[in-house]
Amino acid sequence: MSSGTLLIIDDEEKLRKLLARILSLEGYTVLEAATGKDGLKKLEREHVDLVLSDVKLPDANGVELTQTIHTQFPSVEIIVLTAYGTIADGVKAIKNGAFDYITKGDDNDKIIPLVAMAMKRSLDRQEITRLSKKSGEKYSFDQVIGNSKQIKEAISLAQKVAGTDATVLLLGETGTGKEVFAQAIHEAGNRKNKAFVAINCGAFSKELLESELFGYRAGSFTGATKDKPGLFEEAHGGTIFLDEIGEMNIDLQAKLLRALETGEFLKIGDTKPTKVDVRIIAATNRDLKIESEQGRFRSDLFYRLSVFQIKLPPLRERTKDIEEIANFFLRYFSAKNNKKIASMSTDFLEKLHSYSWLGNIRELKNIMERAVILSDSDQLTMNELPYEILFSTDSPNGVTSTFDLATVEKMHIQKVLQHTKGNKTEAARLLNIGLTTLYRKIEEYKL
Repeated sequence: MSSGTLLIIDDEEKLRKLLARILSLEGYTVLEAATGKDGLKKLEREHVDLVLSDVKLPDANGVELTQTIHTQFPSVEIIVLTAYGTIADGVKAIKNGAFDYITKGDDNDKIIPLVAMAMKRSLDRQEITRLSKKSGEKYSFDQVIGNSKQIKEAISLAQKVAGTDATVLLLGETGTGKEVFAQAIHEAGNRKNKAFVAINCGAFSKELLESELFGYRAGSFTGATKDKPGLFEEAHGGTIFLDEIGEMNIDLQAKLLRALETGEFLKIGDTKPTKVDVRIIAATNRDLKIESEQGRFRSDLFYRLSVFQIKLPPLRERTKDIEEIANFFLRYFSAKNNKKIASMSTDFLEKLHSYSWLGNIRELKNIMERAVILSDSDQLTMNELPYEILFSTDSPNGVTSTFDLATVEKMHIQKVLQHTKGNKTEAARLLNIGLTTLYRKIEEYKL
């Protein structure tokens, strides 16, 4: 059955009631209005996904009304109906934002499939908006996906420390969502209305990282033509997130320690300290205790940073959450790519559950995006999984469940093509087959 809410705006009551009856039998929730003014009021009061509007209304022209609706309610799709269609009106309706323009009576057989297409576009657009917000720049703990014991414990700890100004150290492998947690802590705290500034400490040299964090004075080095505020200043009153803190040069660590202990620092080329009020959240995939014992990280900075530690579990330790996270990415990327993929096959899910996920949630996200792009049906299957997952030996018995010759051949060709970066001539040479044969196999296996 279909779903969604549509509004019919038409002053011909009999036709409106008939159309409402037909569409309600298709599973839609149908609202009715006899005038443009009444229609706009209903749009303001009710959630509507699609509007079917007559051109000739007692108080409005449906073509002009389309522009008003499109401007005020951009997620709503509009189909314009008329008893006397003209090309000029049709073109203008489409320009004003209508999904389509249809003639009453002559096109009755087209109404239901047209409504289905317009409704799909409206719902997809809303899904992209909703999921983009969920996966956008600001996060709350409600948006952390998963119900496993491990992730719930991490969320509970983060919620307890969020309302304080305590320094937090987030521990966990790459891709476990440390920045998501850092932002959620910030958003749940009393600094949420101030800046949240993030920097990856492993992405810069010592000199560049120092200037990024603390800023510099004009003339302090070649190219410093004017004063530059650092990220600590930009985060004043708010939070600074120091990702991959374990990669920071040990000499720069001393300057960071002073900023943590005193709330002040010296800009490069300055003689007067700058004072800031900043909360620190740091993250690392390293064991900083071992790093400090081996002289690669300052022990005093380690103890200063680890006032409150939270360990984020790797995905392989929270396998209960894999399906929920995968479904989130399935919905997001399906909407983004204008596809209607409803589910994942049992085999597909089994492979996701048995894989080790060394890249954690970030790797799962990439796999799901790739699968959605490759899929030509309403369900993701093993055909959309890459070689490394299909032939992973991470399962308990260490043996892949894929034994049929065609699948093995397909995966081997795929692996060789990946190795040659798509160079088919080189791939054919390595496979010891003719180029024509390779092209036939690529077509056969839809590679």
